[in-house]
Amino acid sequence: MSDAVGGDRIWVRGLRLWAHVGVLDVERAEGQWFELDLVLAVDLSRAGRSDALGDTLDYSQLITALQRQARAICCHTLEHYSERILDLAEELYGPVPILLELRKCHAPVPGFGGVVAVERRRRWLMAPEL
Repeated sequence: MSDAVGGDRIWVRGLRLWAHVGVLDVERAEGQWFELDLVLAVDLSRAGRSDALGDTLDYSQLITALQRQARAICCHTLEHYSERILDLAEELYGPVPILLELRKCHAPVPGFGGVVAVERRRRWLMAPEL
């Protein structure tokens, strides 16, 4: 495992997920798009030398698990959804430093066309720019 201040990182950027998350009943009933950026701090030197998937974190497993989770989840807040994402990553990879930004693509706020997001960390000492 790598120290999150320096070292190697695996990035998953722009993962689009359809999930049933929101304070409004219609958001939970119909679902909506979310976008996720996720960073895992891990020592990649062994995989760099060996070229073996077993020496790194297989990000395809995480992406597939996140897609499955998104189809099943139904909750009110981005905070809770992001906590579930962190839990899932930890189930797959153990206690690695992780940083995520979870964005609601179309917040149902009249007159607002921007993006709402939460940034969350586990075991992260210093965050990189996403």
